[in-house]
Amino acid sequence: MVELGDGVVGGCGDRSVLVTGASGGIGTVTVLRLAQRGFDVIGAVRTERKARALVEVAAARGLWLRTVVLDVAEPGSCRQAMERVEEMTGGGVWAVVNNAGIPQAGALEDVRDEQARHALEVNLLGAMRICRLALPGMRRKGAGRIVNVSSGLGRVPWPMGGWYSASKHALSALTHCLRIEMAHAGVRVCLVEPGAFATAMLERAITDLTDAGRAGDTPGYAASRALFGSVNKRVPGPEPVARAIEQCLSAVRPRARYTVGLDARLLVPLHTLAPLWLSDRIKHRASGLPRTAEVPPRCGDG
Repeated sequence: MVELGDGVVGGCGDRSVLVTGASGGIGTVTVLRLAQRGFDVIGAVRTERKARALVEVAAARGLWLRTVVLDVAEPGSCRQAMERVEEMTGGGVWAVVNNAGIPQAGALEDVRDEQARHALEVNLLGAMRICRLALPGMRRKGAGRIVNVSSGLGRVPWPMGGWYSASKHALSALTHCLRIEMAHAGVRVCLVEPGAFATAMLERAITDLTDAGRAGDTPGYAASRALFGSVNKRVPGPEPVARAIEQCLSAVRPRARYTVGLDARLLVPLHTLAPLWLSDRIKHRASGLPRTAEVPPRCGDG
């Protein structure tokens, strides 16, 4: 049986999991995998239409899950949704997977304040807001799991995607602090860092680059769009990320950090160990950004 958010409470009460950003990509694959593994899954989506679509996808596979409408960028929506989740689970979820995210690609010079704030609300503040709202129930249970989905680009800052890298880098730092702060309460906190996988995220990044105000003649835009498009065609689907998230929830002693994807496992140590000039050169080449300014002609030159 499949229920919407106002349906019958059921499933594994001590294995209830809220997954944000459940309407596509990593989120959808994750909620379906967890439901198949017997977790009591609540998929958080932004509209009732997306909620119905997610339930239909699950029903087609014979899976049971519930949904709640939640916009992580809106504090009021987060409070209302988490109150509803507490009612649905009879005291709060055992685990939270903060998966919702947006890319906000573009040169830092071209990203407006409101765009940057929205990226931080979705990728960073919203995730920590959900943690804060879920923790009282976890404390009462004396146990819980929090899985924050960051990105390999949180440790490898990438040109033309600076706000995304910044938000994910900050999420990594806060997750580290939260893991230490909550250990005494029986709440285990994990960070999952995916590399590139075939989801709508890369497609949205390409749209961001296309929509940027000066995209027509600014260095880096054409090459970055081509890079993202090429990567999106070559990388696998997000199933490996869903497996890592499941491991965070299933392992008795989950690791603090799971880096998923060949590109992330290569780029992270390369960025950490390689000299800065080499890392810069790789990024310049990949993004199509010139390393030096064009020298203007001197007066008197033909």
